[in-house]
Amino acid sequence: MEIEPTDYTLINCATKREFKDEGWTLADPESPVPSLVRAVYKNKQINIKDNSFGFYKYADWLPISRMLERSHAPVTYKSKGLASELGLDNLYITFSGYNPGIGACMESCSFKETEAYSVCARLPKENKSILVVASAGNTARAFAKVCSHNHIPLVISIPHENLDALWFIEPLDKCVKVICTPDNSDYFDAIQLAGKLCESPLFLDEGGAKNVARRDGMGTTFISAAEFIGSIPDVYFQAVGSGTGTIAAHETNMRLIEDGRFGNTVTKLIASQNAPFTPMYDAYKAGKRELKHFNQDVERARALEIVAKVLSNRKPPYSLAGGLYDSLKEAGGEMESATNREIEKARKLFEKTEGIDIYHAAACAVASLEKAIRKGSVKKDQKIMLNITGGGEDKIKEENRVYMKKSDLIFPQSAESENIISAVTALF
Repeated sequence: MEIEPTDYTLINCATKREFKDEGWTLADPESPVPSLVRAVYKNKQINIKDNSFGFYKYADWLPISRMLERSHAPVTYKSKGLASELGLDNLYITFSGYNPGIGACMESCSFKETEAYSVCARLPKENKSILVVASAGNTARAFAKVCSHNHIPLVISIPHENLDALWFIEPLDKCVKVICTPDNSDYFDAIQLAGKLCESPLFLDEGGAKNVARRDGMGTTFISAAEFIGSIPDVYFQAVGSGTGTIAAHETNMRLIEDGRFGNTVTKLIASQNAPFTPMYDAYKAGKRELKHFNQDVERARALEIVAKVLSNRKPPYSLAGGLYDSLKEAGGEMESATNREIEKARKLFEKTEGIDIYHAAACAVASLEKAIRKGSVKKDQKIMLNITGGGEDKIKEENRVYMKKSDLIFPQSAESENIISAVTALF
């Protein structure tokens, strides 16, 4: 099964300059200020394909040149159990994970698969560079799965303490390599390690939030909800580490309004962080575009303290044009926070009422939904989209043999770029 390359251009969020994508453009080279770029698709009305296309049923609004094997789309359904518990009439759950009973079959159990299948399909078939992805866990597992299945060379940079996230239901292809930062390091340390490696032209920086394929891949969760509901939701809940998924939801919201068939609602975004690591929550509550930075050791300690490790990005795309601050402001949005204890409680509540285990990050969104109801931030009859960004790990591990991926190399934080590049190149 094949698809035609998507027809699109890029636009600078700050200056509105529209220009051509040169194949892996991550920023506008002419931008006078830091800014994200967005994809502008030729098809203003999305043609949603049938489920045989998997994730690529949403290809019209993905910046891709091909389809990859074994993809799955997010699944949206109307909640009964959790909705009844919370007293909500129109709670819609978009589930990205493993729960075959509702048709959710993502083997990595995370919505990070939507990023990986989009980003890797943006790569041209003739690409000779080795893709590099920094991760705190779920992103690494998703990209490893996708690249392994499709024989795309990949280097994952991950904190050593997060290696337990690299489990798979079949052995990985040898094209996937893993490098680590040492114990007592965090996601930002892994990002820095990946950056040193990408000083070599042999390695290609995936780009994180700057990559339009990553954001538009995550935006498929929002399309899934609008498709199922028949209209744009009123309120959107998601936990954030970088905020990229919430930015993606807002960007997709604007496309759906332009589409014209889903209404003109500007969805209220409610993003949440895991306390005590709450840099974006703190800044937004204070009405600040700029994040307050503490001593690196203090920030690292807070990041290591939270139960939802994937929410620990110390340099998120919050302040730049088109980032989370702008998305929240444009959507009349809010920030919430939840403690480890509140998240554990919400995690148990979701499994009890919806019948499937979920990750701590997803439970952070559930906890924030509970808080918003108590505060009166949402009304019981509003159409609420709860983005459950990962779940079903317990279930898939019960049904399958599990293979763990060990690190190929561990580098101290003082390692020089030249030595990192030389050692990783030798792995291939």
